[in-house]
Amino acid sequence: MSEHTITVAGVAIDTRHWIGGERVASAQTFPDVSPIDGSTIGGISRGTAMEAAAAVAAAKAAFPAWAATSRAERARILHAIADGVEKRIEELSIVETTDNGALLRSHRRGVMPRVAHNFRFFADWLLKLEHEDFETRGHTNHVSWDPAGPSVLITPWNAPLMLATWKVAPALAAGNTVILKPAEWTPLTASLLADIAAEAGLPAGVLNVVQGYGSEIGDALTSHPDVRRISFTGSVPTAKRIAESAAANLTPLSLELGGKSPLLVFADADLDLAVDLAVEQYDNAGQVCLAATRFLVEESVAEEFTRRFVEKAGQLTQGDPRDAATDIGPNIHPLQLEKIDGFVQRAVAAGSRAVIGGHRKDGQYYAPTLLTDVAQDSEIVQEEVFGPVLTLQTFATEDEAVRLANDTRFGLAATLATGAPERAERVTAQLVAGTVWTNCFFVRDLQAPFGGSRHSGVGREGGTWSFDFYCDLKNTVTSPNGWNNHG
Repeated sequence: MSEHTITVAGVAIDTRHWIGGERVASAQTFPDVSPIDGSTIGGISRGTAMEAAAAVAAAKAAFPAWAATSRAERARILHAIADGVEKRIEELSIVETTDNGALLRSHRRGVMPRVAHNFRFFADWLLKLEHEDFETRGHTNHVSWDPAGPSVLITPWNAPLMLATWKVAPALAAGNTVILKPAEWTPLTASLLADIAAEAGLPAGVLNVVQGYGSEIGDALTSHPDVRRISFTGSVPTAKRIAESAAANLTPLSLELGGKSPLLVFADADLDLAVDLAVEQYDNAGQVCLAATRFLVEESVAEEFTRRFVEKAGQLTQGDPRDAATDIGPNIHPLQLEKIDGFVQRAVAAGSRAVIGGHRKDGQYYAPTLLTDVAQDSEIVQEEVFGPVLTLQTFATEDEAVRLANDTRFGLAATLATGAPERAERVTAQLVAGTVWTNCFFVRDLQAPFGGSRHSGVGREGGTWSFDFYCDLKNTVTSPNGWNNHG
């Protein structure tokens, strides 16, 4: 076994970058630590501007041939990648659980199958991507999607492989070449993806994977003049730096950022359903950008809602995410745990009350928390915590509910619980959000547009919207005159 190989639950993982179809080591490494027990998994090649330049050069060199590859052949290779993912679902699941602490059962049942589906969906969508020709004064307009070029994809740690392939799959389907930079806290499954893609026959240089810290390699990628698209999922401050970096080259951006989404519970709602939706917000230890972390509950049912919520949340089991009985695992990193606890302690000091939780547990685990007596303009209501911390406020009228729901700088998602279709129609029309769920949560379809409003993001991806971003759209206008009839 190579000095650059580590093993997780019997799965061998190369810790080097994947550039131009070859493994490339860096002079330095950085530690990858499991949030489950704080153990060091291994040292990962720590990329710099040198590796960034090499990856972009490889992507640029591979772009003409990949862009010229037929849609059918691109789709075939994407399906082959999906086949490779499906063959390794168990391996990918245990590696990612070890790396980011999310539930093993969730990876097996939902997350890794979704990774394969990401490739299959965009492969199939590519084959039916078209715009009907239309006429202008006898001239024919034909719309086409041309590959844009090398694309830098920077992905988060909360669902590493699923969110990476949400970007990689449409970028490759569009005919672009890719430089994937996974989050430094969760780099392992991206390395395995490089192996799977190579085994599936993806040409060298079409997918490159580089690892490291944003300040050391990310800036070099996003400022590179040969990069034609940048897609990023993460925090607002990092997005601002990326936007500044990309501005010099006018590189188009897609940004999916933070959220502070509301769950509106009206008195006419099915209260058991509303409570189920509320408890679901602790999924992935609260590390979900779409989570409805602000409960807005009509005054007349607030007490009963809270009682039922506390009872149901008390049934959750927190512990080792590899255990099938576990409902909530650890938080990703000591720095994130410190951030979460800081939010809670400042809120309590300002007068909030922890109905449940409000404290750390052993290791990197934070107790599921619900805070009441929170002011609308307080930090805990206005800022994203990204942990198992929820707040509860009450409202008296529908107008007040909408006002409170929209009163943050974010606009990623919103969830609504009501028994009245007319109310649902009125309220959802007024909510500022990229996605609104009514009497459900986290129902996602890849053909739907996805993204956020305000500080929750720029642009939309999914279905044709993904191809609109990863491609240069072209309209070709043809005159009926001027043909020489030479056949």
